[in-house]
Amino acid sequence: MIKVVTAIDSFKGSVSSLEAGYAAKDAVLSVYKYAEVVVMPLADGGEGTVKTLVSGMNGKLVKAEVTGPTGDKITAEYGIIGNTAVIEMAAAAGLPITPVEKRNPLYTTTYGVGELILNAVENGCNEFIVGIGGSATNDAGVGMLQALGFEFYDKGGNSVKTGGKYVADITGINTDNVNSKIKNCKFRIACDVDNPLCGKRGASYIYGPQKGATPEIVEFLDNALKSFSEVTKNKLGIDCANDEGSGAAGGLGYAFRAYLNGELKPGIEIVLDEIGIDKVLADADFVITGEGRIDSQSAMGKAPVGVAKRAKKYGAKVIGIAGCVADDAYLCNAAGIDAIFAVTDKAMSLEEAMGKETTKKNIRKTVTQIFNLIKTFE
Repeated sequence: MIKVVTAIDSFKGSVSSLEAGYAAKDAVLSVYKYAEVVVMPLADGGEGTVKTLVSGMNGKLVKAEVTGPTGDKITAEYGIIGNTAVIEMAAAAGLPITPVEKRNPLYTTTYGVGELILNAVENGCNEFIVGIGGSATNDAGVGMLQALGFEFYDKGGNSVKTGGKYVADITGINTDNVNSKIKNCKFRIACDVDNPLCGKRGASYIYGPQKGATPEIVEFLDNALKSFSEVTKNKLGIDCANDEGSGAAGGLGYAFRAYLNGELKPGIEIVLDEIGIDKVLADADFVITGEGRIDSQSAMGKAPVGVAKRAKKYGAKVIGIAGCVADDAYLCNAAGIDAIFAVTDKAMSLEEAMGKETTKKNIRKTVTQIFNLIKTFE
């Protein structure tokens, strides 16, 4: 009896990770009636990770009223799996939920991210997976820290306001009133960039413009982050501004590292560890992975290649499927995916190709033929 593991990322705008996985499972079982087929949820730590992990690991979704990036109250959603909270910072401080006319990192805040963490703590969570992509902020995570009870003062002894502009005013730090439960929490941060906090490759220069920062604002914010890191170093003895990922999400990566002892890792690695994929891969014969489009970017650490690298440790054959396979997708072969197949088998409109039922049908047809071929070699 053969064992097949499916770990397929969502085909965005079409099918979820589990819908793709179960379509592939149906196909395998149509060829190998008695095969063991294990369907695993897959995400890369970015958008969609909360819903994917919650649905795939029998968790629950929780809604909370928090402070949005522009200071207005919004409703944000996160997931709870056992004692682990899965949070996408973009749900509380993301660019997509920030009106274009209000996109200005001088004033946007991560305060709501801290409120989500507190809500999860009150719901019994002490472990966190936090995806930090898609931010609208450049406040070095100060807003989040303020929500958790960290206090920041200007030279006059006044509490600083929220927003990137006021990070420049910070000269004093008080940690006495931090929520006591936070000290017992473990934070794993899904971070797929290696930017430091400051400088030409830092948070402000690389990501500030897309959040509404002019060149003058970029320079101001970069100096503010430098100042804040120096204050942190002098007051708390913590120096991690140059660590890889500290510049992620407008410096939120730095806040997690410096103030919450967070561990920054590629999102796919955190997800694969959380779902316990190594255990099911250990005796797998074949692994089916994929995503909506496979191309050279996939080879640079996206979800399917993350799966393939784990699978290769155990000697499994890895099959990649996608709605679209680009000309440079062959680069993924060297990264561990043995063969790659497009599931779209005839000319059709983009709207038709992305239809949920069409995609599931195409996955079943393609995977059936792949395993028909495999069977001929027995």
